[in-house]
Amino acid sequence: MIDMENGAIDTSNSGITLPLISGGSHWYAAYTCTRHEKRVAQQLDERQVENFLPLYRSVRRWKDRRKELQLALFPSYVFVRMDLKDRVRVLQLPGVVNFVSFGGVPAPLVDSEIEGLRNGLTNDGRVESHPYLAEGRRVRIVDGPFNGVEGIVVRRKDKLRVVLSISLIQRSVAIEVSETDIAPIYR
Repeated sequence: MIDMENGAIDTSNSGITLPLISGGSHWYAAYTCTRHEKRVAQQLDERQVENFLPLYRSVRRWKDRRKELQLALFPSYVFVRMDLKDRVRVLQLPGVVNFVSFGGVPAPLVDSEIEGLRNGLTNDGRVESHPYLAEGRRVRIVDGPFNGVEGIVVRRKDKLRVVLSISLIQRSVAIEVSETDIAPIYR
């Protein structure tokens, strides 16, 4: 069903809402070969294609040492902002498998989801990968680096976390927040 008021297409059976494509560039999720995300992002930069590869720090321990690594927050995905007609430039890159698509057409992501994640990460928001959640108490973050971003609230040990989900690729990230930094969303 097309929702002209919100500018979206509701794919009722899947529970996913896609934005309407109305010319111009949109964010798309490019699916990559395993552990090729950084190389694909580098190649996109070289070709001057706007992209976003969210990374997080993880400390890995071996018997003889510890090392801090930067890992892809969404393994096997790089977000690309482009016109749909330019998709071949991205698909030609070694390491890019395909775009996340519905009906054979690359599906645009909701701009606010990507921009909220981008803004939070550039403001030094602490994130980690989290299993995708579809249900729970929806909240909006009202203060801090992720201000304005919506997510699902969960508790882990004694800390409050908000899970930010990108529904199209069914991936999520968890961020720690204070209870005073969130407000419930009533729909």
